[in-house]
Amino acid sequence: MKVFIFRTLFLVFFAVSFTLHSQKIEYSAFTIPVELKENANAVIRSEVTTVTVNSVSKMTVNKKKVVTVLNKLGNVDAGIAEGYDNDTKITKLSAKIYNAFGEQIKKYSKGKFLDVSAVSGGTLYSDARVKYIDYTPNSYPYTLVFESEYTTSSTGFVPGWFPTNGYMVSVENSEYRFNNPTNTKVRIKERNFKEYEIVNLSTDNNLYYKLESLKGIKHELSSIPSREFMPLLIVGLNHFSLKKTEGRANSWKEFGKWRYEYLNNGKDELSEVVKIRAKRLVEGINDPIEKAKIIYKYMQDRTRYISVQEGIGGWKPIPANEVDKVGYGDCKGLTNYTKALLDAVGVESYYTVLWAGKEKRNVYKDFFSMQGNHVILNLPNENGNDIWLECTSQTIPFGFLGDFTDDRDVLVITPEGGVIKHTTSYKNEQNLQKIKASLKLETTGNLSGEVEIKSEGIQYDNKYFLDSYSQKEKEEFYISRLWSYNNNLSVKNIDIKNDKDKVEYKENLKIAIKEYATESSGKLLLRVNVLNRNTNVPKRYRKRKMPLKISRGYKDVDEFEIELPKGYQVDGELFQDINLTNKFGAYTVSIEKISENKLLYKRSLLIKDGQYPKEDYKKYRSFRRKVAKHDNIRIAITKTN
Repeated sequence: MKVFIFRTLFLVFFAVSFTLHSQKIEYSAFTIPVELKENANAVIRSEVTTVTVNSVSKMTVNKKKVVTVLNKLGNVDAGIAEGYDNDTKITKLSAKIYNAFGEQIKKYSKGKFLDVSAVSGGTLYSDARVKYIDYTPNSYPYTLVFESEYTTSSTGFVPGWFPTNGYMVSVENSEYRFNNPTNTKVRIKERNFKEYEIVNLSTDNNLYYKLESLKGIKHELSSIPSREFMPLLIVGLNHFSLKKTEGRANSWKEFGKWRYEYLNNGKDELSEVVKIRAKRLVEGINDPIEKAKIIYKYMQDRTRYISVQEGIGGWKPIPANEVDKVGYGDCKGLTNYTKALLDAVGVESYYTVLWAGKEKRNVYKDFFSMQGNHVILNLPNENGNDIWLECTSQTIPFGFLGDFTDDRDVLVITPEGGVIKHTTSYKNEQNLQKIKASLKLETTGNLSGEVEIKSEGIQYDNKYFLDSYSQKEKEEFYISRLWSYNNNLSVKNIDIKNDKDKVEYKENLKIAIKEYATESSGKLLLRVNVLNRNTNVPKRYRKRKMPLKISRGYKDVDEFEIELPKGYQVDGELFQDINLTNKFGAYTVSIEKISENKLLYKRSLLIKDGQYPKEDYKKYRSFRRKVAKHDNIRIAITKTN
């Protein structure tokens, strides 16, 4: 009996020991502190980035990342990919997947990674590629251990450190090391470090930063971008190399001069035939702005956009002559081509680099480096109101920037050097939409009439894409998107005029809505805001943690003339005028009787952009809730006999 018990205990001990040996306890999801799982879709268990610069043209980057993904939304924080090109060689690459208990369930060596182009199918040619694993998890949580190392000759792009990776990510441990055996001069920019417990063990020319036990931050509606308040380290060298081309700079001015000289190295040349053609287009015109308009339209009419990744990290344009020959290019090529055409007719313009996107992002004024993801053209103006040209669009008006590039600091590259400027801003009332409608209500409750919509500023930007829609697609836009809250809506006629000189979009429509007014106790109940109903009420937060950011301001002005059926009138008195004004904007509504059977509904809504303390969110939500309530007001219509 004792022997049997001893053998049983031995087998149990052996089984437990074997199981523990086959597991990585540190990769078990159950060892994560409870507080780090709160407000987190993923937890970075450990991340170490080591950058070693051995010379001006040799840099090695080693990365090891252990991340536990708690749910489907956290998959984005567990990317298994590494990029490379002709000047970058991947020397180490592996990935392992562990289940919730820390048991290894997948293993990928370098040879098992897929190898594809790093850019979309619309690319003309590219040396940029990426090795990746397309892993689809069967269950959550799981843990990824990803290791990579690459060497590159392009030391102009030194990886920085963004330990939190954004909202809804917790951090157990994150480290950044910059080894500098040659004592090359290194520059850094620390953003938002004071608000976090970051350990800094850096020396004169070597960097070492560490961050531990950082809780995830829940994303809230209308919050500021994570890069505005989370820790971010940017690193750069004054003596660098890009695609075997050396550069030296100590300021944006010097860096811009180097860029100008490199870009000007034959890339802006046009044949004499093309130059003569351009000059003929503007013959007899002296105003440089008018010349620029003609050249810009010429460029738009004969080119199209296609992604081209070539040269110094995708920063170098294909030659202007080649763009003229083939009729296409990317943002760099088309901007450079337009600049070359303007040079040919004596109009000054400059290649400009910026961060493009719906989220406004500035080039850092106080830290020069290879920044930006897009290129536009700058035309300096005597009155200080510079003109900016988006050269990748064949339809955008001359001098108009939409929400992709407006209102941000950019790098303008001039012969004298780099200059930081700010692109055109479209503020509040400038983003104007006016709706005028003449509507007729039938005794059946059916409503029909004519509608005119004029849009300017960013509201123009939100509409002019309709030019490319078919008639059926336009109808679908009005029925399913713009006025989706109106059941039984049909659009009888659509007439659109895109005035690019005024930058005004004008829509004239004929509409009909069956059974718009509903019958109740012998009365017709009519929602007077037929065509611009704001039903959205911002989400309620019991304890708001983030500041309120209204990224875009705008103004809507509406006037609807509504003809009532003969023999009907408004039941009782019309409601009193509504007038709400506060720091976030203003809202007014009125209804007046302009004849025996006609009403005039007037509405104005102004929303101001800006950033406000978190305490103001409740007031803002209250304001928007009142707007939604009053936008939904109904009046009763009754027979007069």
